[in-house]
Amino acid sequence: MGNVIRRLPPLNALRSFEAAARHGSFNKAAEELFVTPSAISHQVKTLEEFLGIALFERIKRRVDLTPAGERYLLSIRSALDEIGEATHKLMTTPNTGAVNLSVAPAFLTRWLVPRINHFQSLNPDVELRLTASMKQIDFRYSDMDMAVFYGDGNWPDLHCHHLRKVHSVPVCSPKLLEGNSEIKSAKDLLQYTLIHISKRDKEWQSLFQQVGVNKTDKARNMTFSSTSLALGAAMEGLGIALADRGLAERELEYGQLVCPFDISLDTHKSFYLVYQQGRPLTQSMQAFRDWILEEMQTEQLALKQRELEA
Repeated sequence: MGNVIRRLPPLNALRSFEAAARHGSFNKAAEELFVTPSAISHQVKTLEEFLGIALFERIKRRVDLTPAGERYLLSIRSALDEIGEATHKLMTTPNTGAVNLSVAPAFLTRWLVPRINHFQSLNPDVELRLTASMKQIDFRYSDMDMAVFYGDGNWPDLHCHHLRKVHSVPVCSPKLLEGNSEIKSAKDLLQYTLIHISKRDKEWQSLFQQVGVNKTDKARNMTFSSTSLALGAAMEGLGIALADRGLAERELEYGQLVCPFDISLDTHKSFYLVYQQGRPLTQSMQAFRDWILEEMQTEQLALKQRELEA
């Protein structure tokens, strides 16, 4: 099969046509493209001569699309969008061995960072470029390849891999409990300062409602902007924080934090690995996806085993 020779009009003529059609004005199109109105007019005329079809009706200072122009615009706009998106992706991710990742801050610092050495030992040719952010990314206009989101998993146009549910438990420094009466019920937690995270400031209230405890407004409260700061305050003995057990794993294991009462709150939210639907994954992206899903599965199996042995 021989090569197909495409007979295409000049790209500048197509850009001028699309801008003029969108604005309904050669003058506004010229302002957008930083050229003169006469240049826009010349480019449109060149395109019309190339096609042998009138695309605009000139009415005084206004220009209206002809029926043929309206049909042509639909296809041209879609084609220019695809060219723009392909160009953006190529320019922002020239290194296919790198993965640009936006990660929820608590997950990044408390779960992912301690495990990066393990990932890199298995994938030495993959470079992770990590950014901490809670923002919902529009991958069409971002240089991010993948992200770890915290939420309910309802994000249109994104492919979502469930990583783990988030269950919050009370945690505090063992020093806080020294010399104080034993915590035998959830209500006893109200004797202490309750440490909140500003973006999740209703979690303590939800936890107490879950077990039928009222009058939480009488408790002493302290609020921090992030999970890391809240856990830091708890380790300093300033009060009791609510934290996902998985994100406080190291501190609980080393005895820096303890759970003063066996109760947990199902937040009905989870961490998800997400990326744009329909996007072909590079080998590096596939490597990270496969690794993090396997790590999560291994972690969940180990947790279940510990619960059975307890």
